[in-house]
Amino acid sequence: MSAKKTEDTTTIDTEQLIKATAKKLFFAEGRFNATTQEIADAAGVNRTLINYYFRSRDNLFDIVFIDAQKQEHERTESIVFSKLPFKEKISAYLDMFLEQSKDYPYLDIYMVTQVNQGCDFKDKETMNRMLDKFYLEIAIEMDKGNIKKMRPEQFVLNFISLVSFPVSMRPLLQETMGMTNESYDRILEERKEIVMDLLFNI
Repeated sequence: MSAKKTEDTTTIDTEQLIKATAKKLFFAEGRFNATTQEIADAAGVNRTLINYYFRSRDNLFDIVFIDAQKQEHERTESIVFSKLPFKEKISAYLDMFLEQSKDYPYLDIYMVTQVNQGCDFKDKETMNRMLDKFYLEIAIEMDKGNIKKMRPEQFVLNFISLVSFPVSMRPLLQETMGMTNESYDRILEERKEIVMDLLFNI
């Protein structure tokens, strides 16, 4: 391998390491105020490398947020536009979301925080297409009697609330309910069946 290729590979590896470390600190540990030095220490790199690759801590935050948003958006898009029956789409999304919440329990909180600070969804056109398709499928399921009749938007709110609230509010709920990490994890593992039973008549 040439010296140039080795240098390029090292650069990519270092950038990815810093991004992965920041993602772990933000989303897995909830340390949204982690300093550049703390990120560097956790990654095992010199702090100047973060400024070299990302210019600033805030820019690193933005890049990690956009990457996380893009990944979640792409996974959701693949489910919504798949040929799966509607109920199986909901089941697949629950699997994806609950698995992700094990690794990154603070991701939803972070995303809400970023949106409140002015960050926005980058691909609104695709998001609108997903929602239009989702609303149409919800309406069809309601006509079949598989879902209780309501505005499709209300179904979406019910769906998101049932699955997201126990994850995004975990620190408060776990403390209030006096549960250990292990016991709360078991509660979350039970959510899929409960959510499916609440959403569907079949």
